[in-house]
Amino acid sequence: MSHKEKTQLTIIFTAPPDAVAEGDRIFASHAKWMRNTHAREGEQALLLYNLVKGPELSNPMDPSSPPTGNTSFVLTEVYETPAGVADHWKKAASWEDFPAVAAWLNKVKVTTVHGAPVVHSLW
Repeated sequence: MSHKEKTQLTIIFTAPPDAVAEGDRIFASHAKWMRNTHAREGEQALLLYNLVKGPELSNPMDPSSPPTGNTSFVLTEVYETPAGVADHWKKAASWEDFPAVAAWLNKVKVTTVHGAPVVHSLW
């Protein structure tokens, strides 16, 4: 299913080795919270939720390059409209691990593309 013109939130968290276990715990909690609290239909619908995890590479354009030792967590959420992203942040305070995320963010590098329209999407 194409997500063209839907709204996407993507966050890349790059964690040093001593922060990976906490990232694993946080994202397990996050996935459960998302499943239990987010709409599946309507203008606030969460259409896609993906978390991928893998080694940060020394040369990001060469998949055979050696890893740096850090781990990247890439979170992608696609919503029907920007209202879904706004609703997500409104609900964030209800997630029991939200305070733990704030502490974890002090240990990792974060890059965010916040609620941007999907420009290209296949199938």
